[in-house]
Amino acid sequence: MAWETGQAMAESLVRRYLDETGEYPSSVGLSVWGTSAMRTSGDDVAEVLALLGVRPSWDEMSRRVNDLQVIDLAELGRPRIDVTVRISGFFRDAFPHVVAMLDDAVRLVADLDEPVEQNFVRAHARADLAEHGDARRATTRIFGSKPGSYGAGILQVVESGTWRDDNDLAEVYTAWGGFAYGRGLDGAPAADDMRTAYRRIKVAAKNVDSTEHDIADSDDYFQYHGGMVATVRALTGADPKAYVGDSTSPDAVRTRSLQEETNRVFRARVVNPRWIAAMQRHGYKGAFELAATVDYLFGFDATAGVVHDWMYESLASSYVLDETNQAFLRTSNPWALRGIVERLHEAAERGLWAEPEPETLAQLQKVYLEVEGDLEDDA
Repeated sequence: MAWETGQAMAESLVRRYLDETGEYPSSVGLSVWGTSAMRTSGDDVAEVLALLGVRPSWDEMSRRVNDLQVIDLAELGRPRIDVTVRISGFFRDAFPHVVAMLDDAVRLVADLDEPVEQNFVRAHARADLAEHGDARRATTRIFGSKPGSYGAGILQVVESGTWRDDNDLAEVYTAWGGFAYGRGLDGAPAADDMRTAYRRIKVAAKNVDSTEHDIADSDDYFQYHGGMVATVRALTGADPKAYVGDSTSPDAVRTRSLQEETNRVFRARVVNPRWIAAMQRHGYKGAFELAATVDYLFGFDATAGVVHDWMYESLASSYVLDETNQAFLRTSNPWALRGIVERLHEAAERGLWAEPEPETLAQLQKVYLEVEGDLEDDA
């Protein structure tokens, strides 16, 4: 079932790109997490194989994958898409055999005697081989954190405010994720090879497989997916297509743009009065969730530019200036209220919130000064 779902996701992604640009993506960047792999039995892994044009085969007794078979170009009906995978630290630790299999698939496709216009993996590998003459480096497509470390590094930078532009974000993302994995690699330093692969990325993708959470309730989404978008933009000077593959209903797989997904989540949950009221029933922790949501949206805007002015105005109105919610935050967690206002101010100062209403900023400033005074009195 995971193979069927992964195939559908690959074809949905390719079709979306083809419809938007009129051509096939030469390279796709995909962020792959271990938790998702455990829930789905490998939807993301299957999508990588399907994009490459490789089919798994299974042992009849154990039903485990025991081999890889090349899908003929005539059957595939499209070029083989190059894929660069950014694995999480947990995926690296939990599924080393899958990392090896994905590496095998890339190398298998790179060695095929096919026209380069029908095999983008071979085209890119040959170009890299001509550049440095190292076949192992030319087929490296799986990158992750240094062995023993976890995360993408973007959260720390965004939280501290110690970044100026895409170049700073890309430098951190590469420093944290520029380690190569595959057979015989095991986390070898490979920042230059990562940059080479990322320069070719036309689509930066991340899949969602559960309705239990969304892109605005965890920093990992903007760190991994947003970080990939920012890094490609820093390296190429242009935004890649940013897609979110949705397999929450495996029989109705779809691909949305990251902007569409952000809009959907924002309207459905973030400023949904029912969700806000539900958070109010959770006191201190509910207030924290409201503040965290603002932080995560800010992180996505910093990396991928998907939060528009009307969203910032809505956050200010629903979270801070609404009398009921402001009273809740003041009582349950004034630090969360202060943090929300500070983040909104930072968005305005950095130009992410491009044209805030002066009256809105004045009201936010008034709330901030009042809360700051209350906190000082309590101290």
